[in-house]
Amino acid sequence: MSKKDSSCAFRTSIGGQALIEGILMRGPDKQAIVCRKANGELSIQESELKLIKDKHPILGWPFVRGVVTFLDSLVKGMQAVTWSAEQQPEELQEEPGKFDLWLEKKLGTEKAEKIVFGIAIFLGIALAVGLFFFLPTLLTGLMDGFLKSRLLRNLVEGVMRILIFLLYLWAVTRMKDIRRMFSYHGAEHKTIHCYERGLELTVENVRTMPKEHPRCGTSFLFVVMIVSIFVLMFVTWTTPLLRLLIRLCLLPIIVAISYEINRWVGRHDNVLSTILAWPGRQLQHLTTYEPDDGMIECAIEALKRVIPEETGKDEW
Repeated sequence: MSKKDSSCAFRTSIGGQALIEGILMRGPDKQAIVCRKANGELSIQESELKLIKDKHPILGWPFVRGVVTFLDSLVKGMQAVTWSAEQQPEELQEEPGKFDLWLEKKLGTEKAEKIVFGIAIFLGIALAVGLFFFLPTLLTGLMDGFLKSRLLRNLVEGVMRILIFLLYLWAVTRMKDIRRMFSYHGAEHKTIHCYERGLELTVENVRTMPKEHPRCGTSFLFVVMIVSIFVLMFVTWTTPLLRLLIRLCLLPIIVAISYEINRWVGRHDNVLSTILAWPGRQLQHLTTYEPDDGMIECAIEALKRVIPEETGKDEW
């Protein structure tokens, strides 16, 4: 069947990320960022992708590629968010702090920016680990006197981790800026759906598409939560600190397994894939909102710029 047939189950490897008043789209060869400035104009950054797995093929192997892809997406995503923030009016941008100014004076602007960026990534990872791993482990440790079974202890900790994650998502959606970002998230999904169905990329066509997508990064995070419950069942240490250290060591394995599950679900359309995708789709009700026409225009422009010239090269 032709990809242009709207009933064709074409799945693209092109993915995206919502930014501050903009969209990042990433294809097999290029990545494009399109942001809406305060004056209504579009600010665009386009770049060729240099994939580390092309230089080191082993990093593209199953159960290795998941961790590599996750880290690469994290770094490039943070860079894109920083760039999108710089496109906004100066009065909305944060003034550099004393530490930033001191670094810039000692090391120069370029080196200082790299150090600040590295610190931001480290703090972001530390916050995620603290909130979704340390806190559940600490709270479960307070109940050790009641949880005699290792299986029950790990199950309670896993459920607590999911509840904290859901509460966190619900809390951030109360923020106006985050809700706008989640609307851009919806625009990203709708535009990719439109492209996968072979329809012309217009605001009118994109508008009719669903805002949930099976290959969403939010779904991946939820799969990580579920997989962690099963993997961590084998952790036998009872001391909360030791349990936390073991969990951190097992995190790359959890990410690797979760990536392969998400990849398989995205490639198939059957009863099992539908069941596995269902929780992530439900979670997207918290992380995707209906976009306005301007947001859809950003998503369309970004997607058009990363579609490969060779037809089918981006097939999932």
